[in-house]
Amino acid sequence: MHMHGWNLMVNLLVRALVCQNFKRFYSSKESKMINITNLNKTYDDKVVLSNITFHANKGEITGLIGPNGSGKSTLIKILLGLESADSGKATILGTTYSELGAEPISIVGTFLDSYQPYPSRTGYEQLRWIALSCGLSKQRCIECLEIVGLKDVGKKKIKDYSLGMKQRLGLATAILADPDILILDEPINGLDPEGIRWLREFLKDFVKQGKTVLLTSHYMSELELTVDRVVGISNGHVVLNDKREQVLKQYDSFENAYFSSVHERSSVKC
Repeated sequence: MHMHGWNLMVNLLVRALVCQNFKRFYSSKESKMINITNLNKTYDDKVVLSNITFHANKGEITGLIGPNGSGKSTLIKILLGLESADSGKATILGTTYSELGAEPISIVGTFLDSYQPYPSRTGYEQLRWIALSCGLSKQRCIECLEIVGLKDVGKKKIKDYSLGMKQRLGLATAILADPDILILDEPINGLDPEGIRWLREFLKDFVKQGKTVLLTSHYMSELELTVDRVVGISNGHVVLNDKREQVLKQYDSFENAYFSSVHERSSVKC
């Protein structure tokens, strides 16, 4: 083997081992895989996040609910190091995203609602481009397309994909490096009822492996069937944070729980 090729292989192997050891060390000590603590963010004079505190556990799906503009996407961007907080902490496996190592994609798979792949690429080409940057095989790209139901359109241009197909491609990107944590921003958008049901079952199977999901959505009724814990955000404040069973027992639905909590908070302020 050529020396350059050998060095590349060794480098990829070392990075993979470091990543696996990091995950194994932390997973054996802690069940809280994502921690948000007293997080604050303002834009000019507008408070976007105010003292946000919650966690996402290993083996669970945690859902962030709230209308558009409530602060959900900003929180996710801060967690992924795409924006900075004014104060507070947002950590994954006890550290910030930027400190997860050389290949964070193998620890945290992400999908943002603003994700826009190159329209002139095919679905396969988009995954392969990412796979090349982190030493993943062609076969893994094909496997991920098959997992999300896009194998038959993998050679189709992304510009010809429906919104639902683009959402599935975003999920394929998130799971490409077989991470233990998924952070998904509005993954339900654009999916038809069959796609929503498929995503629900996929995520439930994912966490059964001892993995973790944090997702955002404003489809509250769907999340009742999907998540283990729900966190409600309104105007940058946490108004709800409890296990699914407790919320449904007390309020009958996430919608009732959310708007009742918002009303209670407004009454207290007045």
